Amino acid sequence: MEKIHEDIEYAKTIQSDFYNSTQQFNKAKEQIFAKSWQILSDDRQLKLSNSAVPIHYMDGFIDEPLLLINNEGSIDCFSNVCTHRGNILIENNCQINKQIVCKYHGRRFNCKGKFISMPESNGMKNFPSENDNLQSIAVNKWHQFIFCSLEPTINFDKLIEPINERVGWMPIRDFIFDPNASRDYLVKANWALYCDNYLEGFHIPFIHKDLAKTLDYSKYKSELFNFCNLQIGIASGGEHAFDLPESSIDFGQEIAAYYFWVFPNLMFNFYPWGLSLNIVKPINPKLTKVEFRTYIWDESKLEHGAGSILDKVEREDEDIVEKVQKGVSSRFYKHGRFSPKMEKGVHHFHQLIYDFISNS
Repeated sequence: MEKIHEDIEYAKTIQSDFYNSTQQFNKAKEQIFAKSWQILSDDRQLKLSNSAVPIHYMDGFIDEPLLLINNEGSIDCFSNVCTHRGNILIENNCQINKQIVCKYHGRRFNCKGKFISMPESNGMKNFPSENDNLQSIAVNKWHQFIFCSLEPTINFDKLIEPINERVGWMPIRDFIFDPNASRDYLVKANWALYCDNYLEGFHIPFIHKDLAKTLDYSKYKSELFNFCNLQIGIASGGEHAFDLPESSIDFGQEIAAYYFWVFPNLMFNFYPWGLSLNIVKPINPKLTKVEFRTYIWDESKLEHGAGSILDKVEREDEDIVEKVQKGVSSRFYKHGRFSPKMEKGVHHFHQLIYDFISNS
């Protein structure tokens, strides 16, 4: 993989084989996704002490079985695999009755993942040891959202800090999940192509005619941070915008949407009505699942502004990204160039991909 030039005015985009190669796909799995912070769930099913939710780290991609447990108000995450013979410990959401008991041979653990006992263990030498405890997994909770990482290399607080600083005035913790407005999409394209498309507003007037009517394209801007970035959509005249508090650094502006991307695959789209959380999950080099999760703040604003036509915008994005996937598979395409004004976010993304992959 060629290094991405730090100066966007000279830089070339990532080589096309990244979007097509199984080898590169597998490198991304271990060098990017296993080391990143992923949203596992929100806390709706973890309200009670000792409540437990079995979940996979990234189902269909990194199928690592994990277990979330509410330990007296604190969320812990453990491997959901028995340390005796590898049985899955908990298969359904439940409330643990004092101990976790393996249904295969009766090995027992407490809710902190510590080994307690196992039948017929007399005569075992150097037993129990630390290896008999459940593996603890790095976990963090931001508002109602639960993140974990298998091998974290990024400080979580610094990762999420730009979002807190910009939209921390919103009552995000009170946003209500709406299952009826949430859905999954399958995109016949590489996960990174989908992110490339998200990370620039360059295509909006060409691909999203209706969305373009709600935004002032001339004022569209991007801001870069270490492991995330922000695109700000300014409302065109008469369109719905945030009622910003005086404490906001954006006070006085007609902002229609805050589009936050968190490396490598999380998208927090804040609108006056609430949050559209998008999770991009790779399936294979040319197939991606995108989970749209809707959290409502003000239902009366759902039908107005930039956040009112999300399904239409998504379908338009899917169509163009799938066409680009075919194009980057051409033997005649290797890489392109970045627009210094409009593609700063894509350049930043490609630099991060190179940095993580090259450190393998």
